[in-house]
Amino acid sequence: MYTLLRSLLFLLPAESAHHFTLGMLKIACKIPFGKSALRALFDSENPLSQKELFGLQFKNSVGLAAGFDKNAKYIDELACLGFGFIEIGTVTPIAQEGNPLPRLFRLPKDKAIINRLGFNNDGLDAVIERLKKRKSTIIVGGNIGKNKLTPNDKAVDDYVICFKKLFDYVDYFVVNVSSPNTPNLRALQEKDKLFEILNTLQELNRKKSKPKPILLKIAPDLNRAELDDVLSVVLESQIAGLISSNTTIDRGGLLTTDAEIEKIGNGGLSGLPVLQKSNEVLAYLQQNNSTGIPIIAVGGISKAGDAVEKINLGAEMVQVYTGFIYEGPGLIKAINKALLKLNK
Repeated sequence: MYTLLRSLLFLLPAESAHHFTLGMLKIACKIPFGKSALRALFDSENPLSQKELFGLQFKNSVGLAAGFDKNAKYIDELACLGFGFIEIGTVTPIAQEGNPLPRLFRLPKDKAIINRLGFNNDGLDAVIERLKKRKSTIIVGGNIGKNKLTPNDKAVDDYVICFKKLFDYVDYFVVNVSSPNTPNLRALQEKDKLFEILNTLQELNRKKSKPKPILLKIAPDLNRAELDDVLSVVLESQIAGLISSNTTIDRGGLLTTDAEIEKIGNGGLSGLPVLQKSNEVLAYLQQNNSTGIPIIAVGGISKAGDAVEKINLGAEMVQVYTGFIYEGPGLIKAINKALLKLNK
C-alpha cells in the first residue's frame, strides 16, 4: 500500500510532497476515529517497550528526528504513528526562509535524500505558540540552532535565547552545530567554541528547579581526534548525552550518477548510504565512552535490523527520518517489534 502511495508522492517535488503528506495526515486525524485508526495500524502499544532515559519516560525507543516537523505543526498527528518521541526544529530565535528552492532532492536508487534547507523555520515565538496548544503527551525535544546572520562569535547568544524561551515547552534540548547547510556552523564543533555553548547552557540549566536534558548532535564527518574532543567537552560540560549523527557531506559509494549529484549540488546526505559511516562514529564513541554518556543513534535506518544494529553498538535509542520517507510508518512498528524481541 505504502509503496503505491510513495510512487505517487515521488511524482511531486520533494518539498511539495513533504508538505502535502503532512497536510493529508492532519486531515486524516480530523476525520471521526481517524486518530484511532492510525494508532491501530501503526502504534505497537506495549508497556515492555517503555524506556527510561535522561529522567524521562519514553513510550518506546524510536523517535522522529529533527527536520521533519520543523515548526511543531504536526506533533499530535505524528504521535499517532507509533513514535516514542518527536524532535522539532531546528528552531532559531528569528524566523528565516532558509536557502533558495529547490533545496530538497531524492536519490531513489540510494534510498537517500540531499537537503540544503538551511534552518528554514517560523522562529521561536510561532513554534512556542503551537507547542502551547498541543494535546499529545508524547515526549518532545527541541532542536535549537543559530540564525544564519548571527556571526559565530555571537552564536552562544542565539542558543541561550532558544533555551530560555523554549524551556517550559519541550522535554529535552538538542544543540545543533552540525548541519552543513548554514555557513560555518560546523566550525562550532571545535572544542573551545563548543564548550562555550554547552557550558553556558548547562549553567543556565542548573539554576532551574527541574533541569532538562541537553544533548549535542554531531556530524558523521568528524575525525577521531575531533570525536575525542567532543567526548571531552560533553564530559566537562556535564550535558546529558549525544545524538549521532547528522547528515554527511560525503558522496562516496552512491548508485546515483556523478552527473546527477553534481547537478544537485551542495547539501547534507541522509539515508541508507550514511548507515556505515554513522555506525562507525557510533562504535568509536561507544568504545571511548568511559563514563557511559547516553547516545541516541540516527543515520541510515531503513529497516528494523538497522536499528537493532545501532542498539547493539551501544545506542540507548534511535531516530528515523529518511527511512520513514522511503518505508512509511510501518517502519516504526517493525523497529519497535524488533527491539522488543531484543529486550526479551
